Amino acid sequence: MEHENLTVTETAILVHVDFTLESWHEDVSELQQLVESAGALIVEMITTRRTSPDAKYFIGSGKVEELRSAVQLYQPNVVIFNHSLTPAQERNLERLLQCRVLNRVGLILDIFAQRARTFEGKLQVELAQLNHLATRLVRGWTHLERQKGGIGLRGPGETQLETDRRLLRARVKTILKRMQKVRSQRDQGRRARAKAAIPTVSLVGYTNAGKSTLFNLITSAQVFAADKLFATLDPTLRQIDLNNYGPAILVDTVGFIRHLPHELIEAFRATLEETQSADLLVHVQDITNPAYNTHAEQVYSVLAQIGADSVPLLQVFNKIDLAPEMQPHIERNQEGIIEKVWLSAKTGAGIDLLQQALAERLAGEMVHTSVLLDQTQGKLRAELYRYHFVLEETIQADGCWQLIVRMPKTDYQKLILEPLKK
Repeated sequence: MEHENLTVTETAILVHVDFTLESWHEDVSELQQLVESAGALIVEMITTRRTSPDAKYFIGSGKVEELRSAVQLYQPNVVIFNHSLTPAQERNLERLLQCRVLNRVGLILDIFAQRARTFEGKLQVELAQLNHLATRLVRGWTHLERQKGGIGLRGPGETQLETDRRLLRARVKTILKRMQKVRSQRDQGRRARAKAAIPTVSLVGYTNAGKSTLFNLITSAQVFAADKLFATLDPTLRQIDLNNYGPAILVDTVGFIRHLPHELIEAFRATLEETQSADLLVHVQDITNPAYNTHAEQVYSVLAQIGADSVPLLQVFNKIDLAPEMQPHIERNQEGIIEKVWLSAKTGAGIDLLQQALAERLAGEMVHTSVLLDQTQGKLRAELYRYHFVLEETIQADGCWQLIVRMPKTDYQKLILEPLKK
């Protein structure tokens, strides 16, 4: 069955393999942060180099013996690998070490289970855990199974396994139904915001980049922010007012990570759709992290997986308070569009530049103008009101309507500009 949640009293031995292939590479310091975020005490770190994983134990026979000696010495609650193990490798290691073995995916799932607070978040985590567990549900009832045995050694092992599988499938089906309701509610919220012509700005970035701290600074919210991986799990939406622009919705989302488990991407698709449907993405990066370029590549990879790679993006380089040589500033491209902002979410330095950037970028996606309609265009006037695009209206002496509108550029093109060309 699924491993229990780690607690602050648990001890762990970590295993990290430095592979020669970049696609298999994992960050050992990130593993330490993940384990600390999960609440475990690290008692030993075992590292090795390999060109490819061992089929049976993932690591070589010499390192397996070293690991077994460490387990006997420290008596840890769990051994955690900084990699994805196959179900067979997990079982082989647990049988040899007589200790729980957790891989990177299981560790991340455990942290998500600890962080989930809302009904939706808990459903998404449970779905991810069940999908992960489904690949590891094997004939674990060894004291009953004995398929090759004789009289007295035959038991209901296979029946129990099928029962477990059936219960698991039933639970997954129930969760998917509930998730569909959550998705419908989110769709309704997005449609309401679209009708009100209120754009959505979604904060994205690698975990622990400072998204929640920045979110709290802009919105004066009280979202949990800590120097931990995946401090934020449940998405939070707040309305903000930008100078020289107007209202917008700011969304704080779950952080991404290298090799984000496929189970999590699928389970959190409803949440990530907030990112997919956003008008602007704000990619928050920890400029002081030596691996921030690699982290950025991972963020872009996940955005591509969820179909959000075509959404306009603004880069924000955070934590300049930790780099005294850096000052708050903005950077524009050749067309004069703001592409990058340097700031500190902790001290607030540069937050005015970010608000300026958000207003400019959203204004580029929105049209705020005056429209004159004659009495033959009553249908268009009604449609503009139906979508809440009209901010102000005055009636001219000749009966024409003078409308002040604010609407997405695409709607402006479709409803107003294209008909004028005909």
